[in-house]
Amino acid sequence: MKKISIKYDSKNKGHYTPGIISNGMLYISGQLSIDPDTREIPEGGIETHAKLALANVDRVLHAAGLSRNDVVQCRVYVSDIDQWDTVNQVYAEFFGEHTPARIVVPVGKLHFGCLVEIEAIAEVNKK
Repeated sequence: MKKISIKYDSKNKGHYTPGIISNGMLYISGQLSIDPDTREIPEGGIETHAKLALANVDRVLHAAGLSRNDVVQCRVYVSDIDQWDTVNQVYAEFFGEHTPARIVVPVGKLHFGCLVEIEAIAEVNKK
């Protein structure tokens, strides 16, 4: 296993690694809609939160030398399933023509008051 660590400007007390590469796959830990450098929750609604969570996924991908097109699966956790359409639109804009496997799960309250959390799996060794 290889850990993918990111130097954030603030301390995260969580006991996890942002990404782990194992057997040719990158497993990205859940990325909340929080700025990992300032630990601030964005103002605005679900669209702003979805964009930030996806940007945090992107940051881990780049740290591993990968791109959005390497993602094979995402799990999207939302605080309110009524926001599915908005999250889906932001997600579609983020990935463009690439359509990884995905599940959207309504979970109620998320940590720190975030509205979105996203975990992902990406392919490292492409054939």
